[in-house]
Amino acid sequence: MDIQASKLELIQAILKVDNASIIEKMVNILQKEQGDFWDELSEDQQQEIKRGLAQLDEGKRVSYDSFVKKIS
Repeated sequence: MDIQASKLELIQAILKVDNASIIEKMVNILQKEQGDFWDELSEDQQQEIKRGLAQLDEGKRVSYDSFVKKIS
């Protein structure tokens, strides 16, 4: 059986599940397998994101419209 057929069978099986606990466990398994994108970022990228979040926490924001005007 090829991968696409297996995916379809899995989707059909998931659609039949009515137990929220089972769905949550499946989601957790998939998330663990896919990994966290954060770990794939360079140290510089992580620092830039942290700096941006800190700026947001300090109230330093730019409206979407003004940002678009700035880059246009």
